Amino acid sequence: MLNIKRINELYHKSKTPEGLTEEEKQEQAILRREYIDSVKASFTSQMGPKEEWIQLRKEQEAKKKGK
Repeated sequence: MLNIKRINELYHKSKTPEGLTEEEKQEQAILRREYIDSVKASFTSQMGPKEEWIQLRKEQEAKKKGK
C-alpha cells in the first residue's frame, strides 16, 4: 500500500538540517519507486494496451500523409 503521508514526512525531514539517515534514504527511494510504478500502472490500465496506441498513431500518421 502506498503511503503518501510517509513520502511527504521523509521529504520534509530531508529539508531539515538533520536530514535523512541512510535507512530513511533507502525507504524514501523505495516508496517513491512504488508510487511511480503505481501511477504508471493506473495510467496504462486507463489508456488500454500499448498495441492499440501504436496502431492508432499509425492510422493518424497515414491520414496526415493522405491530406
